[in-house]
Amino acid sequence: MSFFLPETAAGRLTVTLLIATIGGAVFNYLALPAAWLSGAMVFVAFATLAGVPTLMPVRIRDALFTLIGISMGSGVRPDVVERIGEWPVSMAMLFAVTASVTFVGFAVLYYGAKWSKETAYFGAIPGALSYVIALASDRGADLPRIASNQSLRLLVLVAILPFAVVSSNGTVPGVEDARMISSPTDFLIGIPLCLAASWLAVKIKIPGGWMTGAFFMSAGLNASGLLTLSLPPYVVLPCFVMMGAHIGCRFGSMTPRQFVSVLGASIAAFGAAFLTSLCGAWIVAELVHIPFGQAMLAYAPGGLEVMTLLAFMLDLDPAFVAAHQIARFTAMILVLPFVTALVLGKK
Repeated sequence: MSFFLPETAAGRLTVTLLIATIGGAVFNYLALPAAWLSGAMVFVAFATLAGVPTLMPVRIRDALFTLIGISMGSGVRPDVVERIGEWPVSMAMLFAVTASVTFVGFAVLYYGAKWSKETAYFGAIPGALSYVIALASDRGADLPRIASNQSLRLLVLVAILPFAVVSSNGTVPGVEDARMISSPTDFLIGIPLCLAASWLAVKIKIPGGWMTGAFFMSAGLNASGLLTLSLPPYVVLPCFVMMGAHIGCRFGSMTPRQFVSVLGASIAAFGAAFLTSLCGAWIVAELVHIPFGQAMLAYAPGGLEVMTLLAFMLDLDPAFVAAHQIARFTAMILVLPFVTALVLGKK
């Protein structure tokens, strides 16, 4: 076994976390927004493409998602109930924007990049990768190309969105901003409730269940004022690093040749889809008077867990972002089989 190419799961995980920590530290030193998340992601992604055997085990990933969900809930203040009245208008716009994002992405991949109709269609759908792959496998689409396109979209989103949000808001909030203090009693009551909520969310197949369940339980407890549930920075910061590593590891199924072959088409399709979502976000921000960056994260094409986490890290409303990302995901699950039959014809 080579030191640089560890063969055991423990060795691969250690190397992955080391690379992720270096990446986060470099981005933090450069004072970049969401540094620990985006730096870890970029460094691990390129290391993975270069052949380094990176790894993020499923059980560690699930525990990570649960901790991040609990932490993000602390960003939901008691006044969140007053803002729920803003959601119907933005939800209605969300579905129109999702359809538009899919259409423009499909047009770029099908007419511009000359992908097959099936591959272009599934490659243009924003998010829900596992479900999209399941549908695409029954249609004879190019699965590696679809997965590569979706992974590249998430990589670019996490790399550029923090800059876009900070530019629109004019601040670079730190992890410790507005941090609340939890008592031991808060943890003894709140943590088991969040774990139970995560377990239930997974059982009933809510999107991103481990994170979503913990997030909404934590958010509900914090918003109600019943208790204060906020994890300390020395727990939260490693979670950001590990989340970045998790995203970077997604490139393990892609060879450098595949990466290069889909790079141009994927970036073009992403650019068209992202500009479409930006237009929708701007309209909603003007209509309901919310920060443009918050609307951007809610309408970003893909990445429920990551977009909600970015909202928390950038001091925006994670409940708003999570609700919209979940609504988009759920609607896609419900309507995609029918839309697929309409676009591609019945099997």
